[in-house]
Amino acid sequence: MWKLILLSVTQCLFLCGGQVFLKLAMEKTGTFRLVWAFFRNLLTNWHFAASGLCMAVASCLWIYMIKRYELSVVYPMISISYVFGMLASIYIFHETVPGTRWLGVFLIMTGVILIAR
Repeated sequence: MWKLILLSVTQCLFLCGGQVFLKLAMEKTGTFRLVWAFFRNLLTNWHFAASGLCMAVASCLWIYMIKRYELSVVYPMISISYVFGMLASIYIFHETVPGTRWLGVFLIMTGVILIAR
């Protein structure tokens, strides 16, 4: 079970990293528009490339996990990414996270612990 937990945490870190890099890329490209200039700026943005790389690694880990373990156990384990996402929103994007969101994440994590047993 510890191997699965380690895989889940690693996969969630890459998943969250991909989302963080994607948000950083979106902040650098300006207003979203369906024009070539927007996509050219996006495709030449290193944050966007880092996002893709993180997502690719997360996807490979996910493929390995669902191949090796039961989906009913593995799928809830990726909820750990909610914690990482909340921490990234605070420490990287300097967002304020209200207590109700933390309560929600706590309840989700309680469910993950129950499933992992």
